[in-house]
Amino acid sequence: MKGNSETFGVESGHGKEVIEWINEEARKDDLNFEARSYNYEVATQNFGSFEMFSWMGDIQTARKLIVKASKRFKIKVIEGGYKTRERILKISKQDYAMVRRGDKVIGHIAFTSSRLGGQWQVAEEELR
Repeated sequence: MKGNSETFGVESGHGKEVIEWINEEARKDDLNFEARSYNYEVATQNFGSFEMFSWMGDIQTARKLIVKASKRFKIKVIEGGYKTRERILKISKQDYAMVRRGDKVIGHIAFTSSRLGGQWQVAEEELR
C-alpha cells in the first residue's frame, strides 16, 4: 500500500541523522521510500519531545525502518499512521501513533489537526 504520513517522529536532537540514515537504508535496499523533515516538534508529557517528519512510500517499509532506527540509535520514536475504524465526520483530522523504544511499544499518542491544514497537535497520550 503506497502512502504517506506526517505523524512519525524521532527523539529530539536526532532528526537529521536518523532521517539521513533511513533514506540511506531505503536506497541501499532499493526501496521506493523517502523521509523528509518538516521542521516541526511536538512535546509530550510522558515521552519527551520529538522531531516530526513526513515520508512517501510504503507503510510497511516506514514502520520497519523507524523500528530499525530506534534500535540503531537507541532512541524513542513515534510510529504514526494508525486510523480509527469509525467513519464520523469531524471538524479536525485525527491520527494515532505508537511510541516505541526498539521493538517495545512504550505508549500511545492521539494527534489532531485542522481539516483546513496546520500542524499536528498531541491530543491525548498514554503510557503502556
